[in-house]
Amino acid sequence: MLDLFRSQPQNLKNELLSGLTVALALVPEAIAFAFLAGVSPIIGLYSAFFIGLICALCGGRPGMISGATGAMAVVVVSLVAIHGVEYLFPTVILCGFLQLLVGFARLGVLIRMVPHSVMLGFVNGLAIVICTAQFGSFKTVNSFGALEYMQGPALWLMIALVALTMAIIWLLPKLTKAIPASLVAILVVTCIGIASNRILPSQMAAENQTNVVMTVGDMLATNAKVAAAKTVLSIEQPKSIGAAGQHVPPTLLSDFKPTRVDAITEAMGSIDPKTTSISAGFPTLFFRTFSLPPMTLATLWIIFPFAVVLAAVGLIESLMTLTLIDEITETQGNSNRECLGQGVANIICGIFGGMGGCAMIGQSLINVESGGRGRTSGAFAACCLLAFVMFFSHWIEMIPMAALVGVMFMVVVGTFEWASLKLYRKVPFTDFLVMVIVTLYTAILHDLASAVIIGVIVSSLAFAFKHAKNVNADIKINEYGAKIYQIHGPLFFASTTQFKDLFNSRTDPDVVVIDFYYTRVYDHSGMEAIHVVARKYQQLGKTVHLTHLSEECRQMIRNAKDLISVSFAEEPQFHVTTDRFATAVALTVD
Repeated sequence: MLDLFRSQPQNLKNELLSGLTVALALVPEAIAFAFLAGVSPIIGLYSAFFIGLICALCGGRPGMISGATGAMAVVVVSLVAIHGVEYLFPTVILCGFLQLLVGFARLGVLIRMVPHSVMLGFVNGLAIVICTAQFGSFKTVNSFGALEYMQGPALWLMIALVALTMAIIWLLPKLTKAIPASLVAILVVTCIGIASNRILPSQMAAENQTNVVMTVGDMLATNAKVAAAKTVLSIEQPKSIGAAGQHVPPTLLSDFKPTRVDAITEAMGSIDPKTTSISAGFPTLFFRTFSLPPMTLATLWIIFPFAVVLAAVGLIESLMTLTLIDEITETQGNSNRECLGQGVANIICGIFGGMGGCAMIGQSLINVESGGRGRTSGAFAACCLLAFVMFFSHWIEMIPMAALVGVMFMVVVGTFEWASLKLYRKVPFTDFLVMVIVTLYTAILHDLASAVIIGVIVSSLAFAFKHAKNVNADIKINEYGAKIYQIHGPLFFASTTQFKDLFNSRTDPDVVVIDFYYTRVYDHSGMEAIHVVARKYQQLGKTVHLTHLSEECRQMIRNAKDLISVSFAEEPQFHVTTDRFATAVALTVD
């Protein structure tokens, strides 16, 4: 399915139109993640602007879109809830410095160690996460401050507009590619939504929703109403009702205190419209708006763990997205430069009162699908986003959520690797299992960074276990009476037991040669295994020689001369030919 996004040449028109499309899709995402983090929507939008602009200009992957993300929001929500929003900005700044250290240490290349099975699981899990996240746009708030799915005409109209958006994105490229299909779909559905909200009677709208077609402005109002209801319920909440934001069963409404219902209704009705708008001015330094936390070691002790997690989550998600965009565009990004770009972006974002961010795979795929291949599209998207906040907020709030949901559903279709469903019994079982584990972990827990780490660990353990059983030896006695063990297979921590079981020190002759022509010593465990074998022979008064060791292995053993007592055999009589001798006896350890 990734072929949907290939073979679109880079040009300025495509870059600008793609950037505009991405900017429109960034608005609800940034707002939703800001609410998730427990901060103002404006903070989320400012974060998307700074992260998107700086990463587009300085990052390591042209065409990749960065902004405020849910992965970062999940990390900071507890920090904001416990210590306050003023601790958020120093944390984001420290996160940026940690990412700079990773970039300067050139550790970004470690992303090459991620197996393809983990990549497939990451992509499929992320597609599921993006898909399920869109279902929240089908919810509205009821009179009790609880979210519930739309019903009646409002729901059917929402579904119809989503389907129309997807149909335009699918069909328009078959007719022309002069204009990004996603942008055309958003504009067409927006016109239909505006007309529907003016023509159709308001009685067709969902409960507590003035418009028949839910817009970005309605989403802002819905989130504000849920927050107001939570505030009321936190004062005195009946145990039988549950938290605000959850559906209230009719059978339990009798337990809900009438005074509390009135308080919720009053709180939701008294929301200032200015607080549900994305309109704002140019961002300012955070300490001009918020108070500074104490500059003490205690503060550092509070923010450092959060900064470390933020840095790790941001880099893992960004580098995985970079790898995916590399595959789609058949070009090569720079992982170390991306680490540096993310670090600079988060530092500046934190200074100007942002919540931090990283690469956004959904918006990156929208950008690629719309023709964005260079840095211009990402930079223009960030500038458009700031222009929306400063000058065009009223128009942006009129965009139907159905248009944006339809765009994201098409991203899901293009993101999911449908061919991976046919891989069972066509690839090693461990690879298929790793893909399934990463997919399920990502889809269920929505933790992309942990899913990748777990996938890499499982793949590494499976690889080590498989190759631990591949150590064997060909054995022969040469004309001098020396017994020669020609070792095959890697010698590392998992294979040391099998390696030591190859030798019989009591029955072997006085001179033993261990030939490493077909193997390598990879770690200290391998050296220790050689030491154990040599010591057994030496205790019996026998001599052990090593031959055909690579220079790296020789140097490793010389450095450990205090631990390992063996000699290197350079004499011709201990040479073993590179061909496997015909009379060899193969000892294979199962």
